[in-house]
Amino acid sequence: MRKNFVATAVVAAFLTSPLVAQATEAELLARIEKLSAELEAVKAELKAGAQKTAAVEQRQQQIEAPAAAAASAPATVIGGYGEINYNRPTRNPAGAQTDVRRAVIGIEHRFDERTKLVSEFEWEHAIASAGDQGEAAIEQLYVERQFGNGMRGKAGLFLIPAGLLNTSHEPTAFYGVERNFVETAIIPSTWREAGVGLSGDFGEGFTWDTGLTTGFDLSKWDAASEEGRESPLGSIHQEGQLAKSRHLSVHGALNWRGVPGLLLGGSVFTGKAGHDTAGFAAPDARISVWDLHGRYTPGLWDLSAVYARGRIANIAALNASFGDEPAPVPSSFAGWYLQAAYQSFKSGDIALNPFVRYEQFNTASSFTNQATPDADHKVGTVGANLRIGEGVVLKADYQKFRGDSARDRLNLGVGFSY
Repeated sequence: MRKNFVATAVVAAFLTSPLVAQATEAELLARIEKLSAELEAVKAELKAGAQKTAAVEQRQQQIEAPAAAAASAPATVIGGYGEINYNRPTRNPAGAQTDVRRAVIGIEHRFDERTKLVSEFEWEHAIASAGDQGEAAIEQLYVERQFGNGMRGKAGLFLIPAGLLNTSHEPTAFYGVERNFVETAIIPSTWREAGVGLSGDFGEGFTWDTGLTTGFDLSKWDAASEEGRESPLGSIHQEGQLAKSRHLSVHGALNWRGVPGLLLGGSVFTGKAGHDTAGFAAPDARISVWDLHGRYTPGLWDLSAVYARGRIANIAALNASFGDEPAPVPSSFAGWYLQAAYQSFKSGDIALNPFVRYEQFNTASSFTNQATPDADHKVGTVGANLRIGEGVVLKADYQKFRGDSARDRLNLGVGFSY
């Protein structure tokens, strides 16, 4: 009886032992698979962490690169630009003129790797004195500080970021002997204001600018003069000279450079221009100007376009006070242009860029009173820039004024920047 029981137990143990071993092996395989999955997850997290660290390091390098470059550059740098132009009306050769249009000296000084002073001093028309038509002016004078997050702040007298020309106005930077009409008659280049500004980027090619500055002084408007018809804002700008500041203006600009060679952007500027001037008939006058601009440089082509529009509001009483004066204040003014240039020849550091530009603008397109709006000015320009190295350009062009052929003219010029 005892032998049978033992034998039965041995047989049972022998028969059941493979099942136990089989169950343990399955559990081990399951654990191995689970550990493998956990290991893959850890590897993925490490890879994501490494990519994130690389992106952070790259961003940090981008932020620190300008500061590092600045640290290795000289503390004080002197630059400048200038242009001498010749204009010959084709229907009035006696009206031909040669003019040292401007000479500018710029001085930039770095106090440290993140803080700098930017200044530009300009002379126009060769001689500036009480008996001459020239003038001397401070074009820019501001201190800029770069912050650790990539933003930059500045305070002083600086250029308003409007259009394509105002902040890139050196003669080597634009086509044609003379600056285009849209960005001089509608956007009053070179347009600068005193105040504070902030700049930065959103990533993905987006950059932004904003600021609080002085604005225009409408009490300077001279209804007996044609100056306002040539450039409404150019006739009432303050340029930091004892600028009335009862009311300040705000501006903002947004640009996108997400595709190589392509720039798209726009800007807006607005502020009151009456400044509570005693006895002034338009204390609540407000001036606003905005623009849309684009530039595309695929291969040898250089294509650009600008549309700009301005508005002066709350001026009915002011215009009524002018009576029959010939130049009341317009309530709106606008203009646009299209331009195409092509590099047709290049040998060494010499390059020839023919171009064509068509622009249409109106400095008095509407009024709040019964004054008659001006007709649009339409100007076609064809010419070429011959670049010699990076700092010298010879220019020649012909301008055709549709509807006013007396203004047709041949222009020649030499410009430089360094």
